Amino acid sequence: MTHNPIRPWRDIERRKSRQIMVGNVPVGGDAPITVQTMTNTITSDIAATVAQVQACADAGADIVRISCPDEAATKTFDQIVKESPVPLVADIHFHYKRGIEAAKAGAACLRINPGNIGSADRVREVIAAARDNGCSIRIGVNAGSLEKHLLEKYGEPCPQAMIESGLEHIRILEDNNFDNFKISVKASDVFMSAAAYQGLAEATDAPIHLGVTEAGGLVSGTVKSAIGLGSLLWAGIGDTLRVSLSADPVHEVKAGFEILKSLGLRHRGVNIISCPSCARQGFDVIKTVETLEKRLEHVRTPISLSIIGCVVNGPGEALMTDVGFTGGGAGSGMVYVAGKQDHKLDNEAMIDHIVELVETRATLIEEGK
Repeated sequence: MTHNPIRPWRDIERRKSRQIMVGNVPVGGDAPITVQTMTNTITSDIAATVAQVQACADAGADIVRISCPDEAATKTFDQIVKESPVPLVADIHFHYKRGIEAAKAGAACLRINPGNIGSADRVREVIAAARDNGCSIRIGVNAGSLEKHLLEKYGEPCPQAMIESGLEHIRILEDNNFDNFKISVKASDVFMSAAAYQGLAEATDAPIHLGVTEAGGLVSGTVKSAIGLGSLLWAGIGDTLRVSLSADPVHEVKAGFEILKSLGLRHRGVNIISCPSCARQGFDVIKTVETLEKRLEHVRTPISLSIIGCVVNGPGEALMTDVGFTGGGAGSGMVYVAGKQDHKLDNEAMIDHIVELVETRATLIEEGK
C-alpha cells in the first residue's frame, strides 16, 4: 500500500551482525531474516525427502535442514542437494565423519556442536572440510544437552551456561581461523531462551539463529514461539529462525513468516486481516477466511486483504488494505480496492471475485503499477 503514512514508531533497529552465506542465501548483516525448517523424512529415502523439501520451499522456506545420523543419509545427500530448490543444512550430532561426508556432498551448512564432535583433531577435520567445500557452520547449543562441566558449574541448565557454551564453541572455530558460522542457543523454556539470546547478542557479532526448541504442537508451539521469537525480533535480535513444531514442516514455515510479517520484518503472500465474527456479521466470516487462505496460498506477492463481517470496523480496515470486503445487509457487501470504496458485491459471488481481485492486484504490484 503506497497510500499509508510512514510509521516510524514501528521501526525495528536490527542488531548489527556480520554476514555469512548459506549456499546462495545471505544470513546476517542487512540481509532479510530467513525462515528455516527441517525435514522429518528418512533421509536415505530420496524421493520423500526431496518432496518435503520442495513443499517447504513452496511455502517460502529459504533454507531447509536435513538430519544426517548415519552413512546411509550422507550417501544420498548429494542427490538431494541436486534436486533441492533451496540450500540444505546437514544436521550432524556426534560422528565427525558425517560432517565431512555432508560437506563434500554439497551441504550449504553443517549444524554441529563442536564439543560433541570429539578430539581437537576431529574438529579441525570437520572445519577443514567445511572450508574446502564452501560450507558454513551453525553452532547449535541446546539447554537439554549442555556440557557436563557447565552443568556442574551452574547446577542446572540456565542462560549463563548456554551463553558460556556458545562462546566456548565460537572459540574452537576461531582458533581454527574459521568465521563462516552462525549460532543458536535454544531451550524449550521461553524465558531461558530469550535471556540466553539476549546475552549472546551482546557477546558476539556472529549471525544468530533463533528458535524455541521442542516448542510443542501446532497451536501451543506456535504461540510459545511467537512470544519468544517475537520479543527477540522486536528487540532487533535474530538473523534467521526456525519455529520448532510437532507438526508438518510446512506449518513451521508458515508460522515463521507470520511472526515476521506481524512485525513488518518480511512480507510474503497475502496478509489477511479479518474479524473474529459476531452476531453483526453479514456473512460467515470464519468459513470465508478459511476458504480464502487455501485459495490464495499460491500468491507470493506481498498484498493485504481485509475481510470484515460488518460496517462497524470494516470500512476503517479496508482503507488500509490493498483489497477489502465489508459485510453489509441483504446478502451483499462493499468491495474496496487500494483503500477506496469500489463496488457492491453479492455474498454468494464473494470468494471467486475476491480471489480474482487479489490475483489481479498482485500482478499489478509485481509490474510496479
